[in-house]
Amino acid sequence: MPDQPLDYSAATNAGHRRDNNEDALLSLPENGLWVVADGMGGHEAGEVASAIVRDTLLDQRHNSLTQAIQSSHQAVLEAAANGEGAPGMGSTIVALRSHKGEYEVAWVGDSRAYLWTHTADGGRLERLTTDHSYVQMLLASGAIAEEEVEHHPDKNIITQCLGSHELREVRVDSVHGQWQEHQWILLCSDGLTDELDDEAITRLLYRSSSPGAAVDRLMQAALDAGGRDNITLQLVQSPLNPIPRWNTLKQWLPRLSARTASERVWPNLLLNGVLLASLALVIYWVIP
Repeated sequence: MPDQPLDYSAATNAGHRRDNNEDALLSLPENGLWVVADGMGGHEAGEVASAIVRDTLLDQRHNSLTQAIQSSHQAVLEAAANGEGAPGMGSTIVALRSHKGEYEVAWVGDSRAYLWTHTADGGRLERLTTDHSYVQMLLASGAIAEEEVEHHPDKNIITQCLGSHELREVRVDSVHGQWQEHQWILLCSDGLTDELDDEAITRLLYRSSSPGAAVDRLMQAALDAGGRDNITLQLVQSPLNPIPRWNTLKQWLPRLSARTASERVWPNLLLNGVLLASLALVIYWVIP
C-alpha cells in the first residue's frame, strides 16, 4: 500500500530587489519528494540552472537522491557546454524524500533544511544541513566563532554547487531520520535565512497551526525584513501528524494566496465558491 501523501505548503518570491527569480522548487507529495534549488549566474542563467536541476529530479524521482543530484550536476554542465543558459551557471539544491515513516535530506551548497518539533515550551528547531560555504570552513577550522558567521562579509561564498566546471562530481551530503509526531521539515533557499535567523524562524513556526500558515508567515517576515534575494521555501508535515479533512478538500481547490505576480486572488475565490456550491448540491441530492 503506498504512503499517504504528506501535508505540505510551498512558496517562492523574487523579493524586493531582484527583477527575476532564479529559484526553483519541486513538490511531489505522491512520490514523497520535495526540492528547492537556488540558481546562480545572473539573468537567463541562474533560472536555467535551477530549472534543469528541478527537471532532472523530476525525471529521476524514483532514483536515490544522491544519484539524481549527481545527474543534475552533469545536466547543468552539459547544458552550458551546448550553449544553453550561460557558462559558469550553477545551482544549489536541498531535497527531502519521505518513505514509510523515515526521511532523507540531501544537499549541495547553502540551501538549508531544518527539523521543527512543536512542543509546549516553545518548540525546537534543528538545522539538518551544514552549508557548503567558505564561512562554514572557517568555523570548522576554528578560525572564526559561531557568533561571527551570520555577519561575516564572505557569508555567501559557497565551496561547491551543481554545474561547477571544476568538479567532475559534487559531494552530496545527506542525513536520515525517523519521523516523530508534531514535526515539520523546512526546506529553503538562503533568501529566507539571510533575512531571518533561527530564533525568528522558531518564533514564527511556533505561532503557526499548519504548514500553510507557517509558510505565509515566514515569507511575509522575510519580505518585511528586506527581501534582498529570491526567497523559496517548502514546509512538509510528519506523516504521524493528523491531517484535517479540510486539507484533503483543499488539494482539489486552487490556492487563494498569490505566489507570483501573475496569479490573481479574486478569480480563485470565485472558482472556489462555485466548486464548493457544486459539492454542496451533490451532497444534498445524494445523501437522503
